Amino acid sequence: MTTDTLDRRQGLPRPGTAFLGPWRGRRLLVALTLLALALAPGELGALTRELMTDAYVQVSVFVAATLLLFYGSERLFRFDMGTVLRHARGWQVPMAALLGATPGCGGAVIVVAAYTSGNVGMGAVVAALTATMGDAAFLLIATRPDAAAVLLPLSFAVGVATGWLVDRFDRSDLPRLKGASCELAPRIGRLRPRDIAYVLPALPGLAVGVAQLGQVEIETVIGLPVAAIALTGTALGLFIWASSPVTAMTNAKDAPLTRVAEETSFISVWVIAAYLAYDYAAVFGGLDLAAWFQTIAPLLPLIAIAVGFVPGCGPQVLVTTLYVNGALPFAALIGNAISNDGDALFPAIAINPRAALLATVYSAIPALLVAYGFYLFAPGFMN
Repeated sequence: MTTDTLDRRQGLPRPGTAFLGPWRGRRLLVALTLLALALAPGELGALTRELMTDAYVQVSVFVAATLLLFYGSERLFRFDMGTVLRHARGWQVPMAALLGATPGCGGAVIVVAAYTSGNVGMGAVVAALTATMGDAAFLLIATRPDAAAVLLPLSFAVGVATGWLVDRFDRSDLPRLKGASCELAPRIGRLRPRDIAYVLPALPGLAVGVAQLGQVEIETVIGLPVAAIALTGTALGLFIWASSPVTAMTNAKDAPLTRVAEETSFISVWVIAAYLAYDYAAVFGGLDLAAWFQTIAPLLPLIAIAVGFVPGCGPQVLVTTLYVNGALPFAALIGNAISNDGDALFPAIAINPRAALLATVYSAIPALLVAYGFYLFAPGFMN
């Protein structure tokens, strides 16, 4: 089965082709709607601009910095991870879990592709998909580093334990789809001016974000208001996302700056949407989500786990946003983190759908055990 066949089956663009059709029109509509809300007069516009500024300096700049470090190192120290995993022997599952625990979906995709090519077993796939929090990890690291310092290592440990158990007891003999590739994303192929332009406001924005983590408020950087820098970066991100030829993940052969601009823009749109949805509901709808959720408190971990089964990063970013705002307990967040596969589930389904489905089912068991363990025995932990 070739990559082109997988692309047509999943409706994904072929490498090297533009992403045409209805998705680009929908993205443009979303981008224009967000810009219109930011330019609206009165309280609506002021609140929208404030939230966009917060999303940029609290999340987007940290995502960009993390991705630049990750993709820059990958380009500098390039090696075949599939071969490394194949020769890892007893360390295969821990290495797969570590790749999954890396923020974003790239590590989990590498493990699924390695399974398809016969380099790793099912336990490694389960470990990676259990350990991964997807793009929501970026939001948690940027806004609640204390919670991230607990959740990410815990997800890694659960992934390792689950992966070893699966390797010990699983007897499924799923077919390996020879010839499949994890490079389902189209290749842009060149470093564009927009990629460089996107990084420029991110540098002073990162300085503001770091200062805020230290409880230091900065009003201007390089002679410009923080809001102006953040809104410029946000507008550039919306333009890149609306005109992007990729869906969520980028092609590994593209330049690191291109990958940073594309993926950060994609994640930022979901973060902005989550921020706006929560505050609009509270300010304009008069909803107290935290109080409302208390009425169904015992079901919250189960609901969060169920949301984790939905492919993509949007629902998971929303769950993390609700936790950051105090509407969900840590038990719900950890359940969602273990059950969700982020954007990695899309290429996983495309590469090997049966393996992806089985691994997702396996991850539901530790998600339930850990989530309700925290809910019953440590209800106030990290809340």
